Amino acid sequence: MMITYSGLSKLRTKRIVYEDVILASDSLTLEHLKELSSRRKAVEEFVNGSSFVTEAIAREISGGLTSHIEQGIQKLEQYIPLLENLVHHVNENQNHPRISRWISELQIRWSSVLTPTLVFPFQGPKFYQINDIYFELGMTLFIYATLLHDHALEVLTSDMVKSGSLFRQAAGIFNYLAEDIITKLSRNTQGTPPEATCSICSALSLLCLAAAQAVTAKKAEEIGKSGGLLVKLHRGVSEFLNQAMEIAYPKFQNVSPHLLDFLQTSKALHLSLSHKFFAQGLRADGKIGLAIINLYCAIDDLKKIGSREEKWRSELKKMSHDLEMLVKKYEQENDFVWHEKVPDKNSAVPLPQAAKIVSAIAYQPHKWERTLVLKW
Repeated sequence: MMITYSGLSKLRTKRIVYEDVILASDSLTLEHLKELSSRRKAVEEFVNGSSFVTEAIAREISGGLTSHIEQGIQKLEQYIPLLENLVHHVNENQNHPRISRWISELQIRWSSVLTPTLVFPFQGPKFYQINDIYFELGMTLFIYATLLHDHALEVLTSDMVKSGSLFRQAAGIFNYLAEDIITKLSRNTQGTPPEATCSICSALSLLCLAAAQAVTAKKAEEIGKSGGLLVKLHRGVSEFLNQAMEIAYPKFQNVSPHLLDFLQTSKALHLSLSHKFFAQGLRADGKIGLAIINLYCAIDDLKKIGSREEKWRSELKKMSHDLEMLVKKYEQENDFVWHEKVPDKNSAVPLPQAAKIVSAIAYQPHKWERTLVLKW
């Protein structure tokens, strides 16, 4: 993994108490609504960072989970099936006048991490309110996907297989959001956060697939797979990222430039790695002149990329330095051994076709079959 994108899970939300708004006709339904509120409160405290529970107690409550991210994932997995059950009942009675009033009175509000930064950040995050139960489900699933993404980063150095699987699960949830949930969301005249748009969720799904394939490429390099395969894998990563930019580009005017910055930088780095392994293959085949000119082209392309993020600029400089050292080594080798003429840049050999070998793990809803008897 060259660089990582973090912070997607730092959303904020406002309190929802379901039983204060939705009227139950029997005690069992009331208990179900109270449990839904309790699970929602746990999620709210996690995302808002407002829980006063100590680390030791949080670990005990979660059954021994030591990772804060895993604890959050567990809270979401306990809330989402109950929420999906409520969504099912809302859909069954969507034409009843009380439904729209109840959903409005819930005041479902979430902030955004992808909205451009406020000029006056001390004002705090902007909250979006959309009176649609699919907004609550969509934003909750968005948090779930981003936590899976963050957990994949967390375990990357210790378990690459698990990391890759988590990225693919996250990609599947973002796909589900784009294809099944957000398409049902009511239009909001007061504005919709980027997280609740199909294009951004589709782009984030591709970002997760790019991360999963980058893990695959890293593992392949560690176990000594051929340079030819690494060329295709890293080019595949860059194509996933390019697709993400193409899908989300019309929306980037209303999205934090940090995301576009990441996509462009990461794409450039993986494309540079592809060029590096390709040049090594050309040199091994006795085509050192072509290897040299291809490296020069890669260096020129990399110099066109800038980044606002210091740590990402550092990676760009490091990659540029690595390519320059490699081309210097090849030039010296050519001068002393091969004496091959280096062609001009028009003769550079195009990279082999990309290989995209990872796919999203489809999200399967886990709705709990609980009958809610509501008072009409």
